[in-house]
Amino acid sequence: MFGRLILLIVLVGAVLWFLRWFRRTPPERVARILRRSLLWGAVGVLVLLAISGRLHPLFAALPAAVPLVMRVVNLLRLAPMIRQVMGALGLSGIPGVTAGAGFGGGRTSSIRTRFLEMTLDHASGEMDGLVLEGPLRGRRLSALGLEQLLGLLALCRRGDAQSAAVLEAYLDRVRGGDWRARAGGGEGSAPPAADAAMTREEALAILGLAQGASRDEIRAAHRRLVQRFHPDRGGSDYLAAKINAAKRLLLSE
Repeated sequence: MFGRLILLIVLVGAVLWFLRWFRRTPPERVARILRRSLLWGAVGVLVLLAISGRLHPLFAALPAAVPLVMRVVNLLRLAPMIRQVMGALGLSGIPGVTAGAGFGGGRTSSIRTRFLEMTLDHASGEMDGLVLEGPLRGRRLSALGLEQLLGLLALCRRGDAQSAAVLEAYLDRVRGGDWRARAGGGEGSAPPAADAAMTREEALAILGLAQGASRDEIRAAHRRLVQRFHPDRGGSDYLAAKINAAKRLLLSE
């Protein structure tokens, strides 16, 4: 009885860990890792069956397994939709699982610049981004090494001050302050004004809100973001200024 209880606890912990990993990992990486796991898992099963002399029954059951394999492949393609369902079901209440990006109350914000589309998770405080322009276009920041990030930063500093400011905020949060020594200690040019030419749509995206958000929802979203991305809590002056500017714009209407 005690052994079954331990097994149940381990199983629940493994499920929660998987949900946490599934939520935080980019969809394309989830699909890639699951495909590899299925491939190597199948190879391992074949080896064990061959060693134990039970390979012939497997070949007999192979035709019946084809539809199951096709269902698994289709499931991997639905990874983004599964994330949406997780957020809509409020799985953020489960320990170790955060709300979905843009779902379940708009707990993910985005800041789009020339070179980057950065996402800010209200619940976990994590940042990630997609490269929109340049040699690394289509890559996620979390999948890049430090040298690649510094090369991207140099490109942003030459071409777009706002992109550079956002990327510096990401590096400060994820890499700490050590990256500046690798970058030659440069601080870059002064970032542009946080509220320069900000539109209503941009302000809503920064606060992670939908059209028609109430004043209370605006204040609540602002409060969540400030708690996560204030400079004293690992954020940056530029991010805090963008968050404050978005709140001012929406409340002024």
